[in-house]
Amino acid sequence: MTRRAAIDMGTNSTRLLVAESDGGGPARPLKTIERHMHITRLGQGVNATRRLHPDAVQRTLAVLRKYRDVMDATGVEGVRATATSAARDAANRDDLLGPAAEILGAPVELLSGEDEGRLTFLGATTGLDAPDPHLVVDIGGGSTEFIVGSGTAGDRGVPEMTGVLSVDVGCVRLTEAWLHSDPPAAEELSQAISVVQAYLDDVDRDLPAAGQARTLIGTAGTVTTVAAVEIGLAEYDPEVLHHFRLTREAAEDVFRTLATEPAADRRHNPGLEPARVDVIVGGAAVLVAVMRHWAFDEMIVSEADILDGLVRSQLAP
Repeated sequence: MTRRAAIDMGTNSTRLLVAESDGGGPARPLKTIERHMHITRLGQGVNATRRLHPDAVQRTLAVLRKYRDVMDATGVEGVRATATSAARDAANRDDLLGPAAEILGAPVELLSGEDEGRLTFLGATTGLDAPDPHLVVDIGGGSTEFIVGSGTAGDRGVPEMTGVLSVDVGCVRLTEAWLHSDPPAAEELSQAISVVQAYLDDVDRDLPAAGQARTLIGTAGTVTTVAAVEIGLAEYDPEVLHHFRLTREAAEDVFRTLATEPAADRRHNPGLEPARVDVIVGGAAVLVAVMRHWAFDEMIVSEADILDGLVRSQLAP
């Protein structure tokens, strides 16, 4: 058995996966040993300042120290650590990347949007039985990736990405730029949706295959949170959420509920983690805009994402 770790330092959260494989290659099932997530809000103010806030860097490094302890305790044989949108946009990214590498004992890769999308697609679609082509939408804090491809390709059964596009809209970025009232005013919500729609028009132009997809798959915290609220999941359970089918009607209902409640009331929705209360409306706006734009009736929720892709990328073909 081969035990590997993956760490992703995103705009909103810093996450760890420790998983085990029988060594049969990247298409083989993974056994999760540890999966952790902490809201570190690395993207705090980055959209306005193009710099990582010192407090955000320290929050992230503190979590990495905890993850180092988890990896030591579980005996991982290798780790692949990455930073994404917030670090890409920050002029002082080395304030994070250098200390992070020292803590982890491994270099931290600054992923491009395309690389992020490719790894997410690998993680989200491996072993998924659903009609091709697939459109995977990864709604992050600072960016959203749109990835099109086939769930199985070639004799190894490894998913094959045929196109990817990363756009600069996510739950944190959209909230900081447009959603300032509590609850958001109708005109703020309308503007936010319009901004997302403009980006989706870009996706149509630059990645036209997105509109031909037969299966929509959603990953990351916004998607799993909206699904958890729809279910009324009082305690987070990835087995319940993984491959849950979120209908457009349900997504619209959750968006409408969350967007019209002040934060003090919104936080009481079962399934909504307290640290996401202030940005979930922005994330849900992206989600419903995607489903409206391409008229998808449902989205398959995937708990497997870039972390799973990072682990799989370390396994020999």
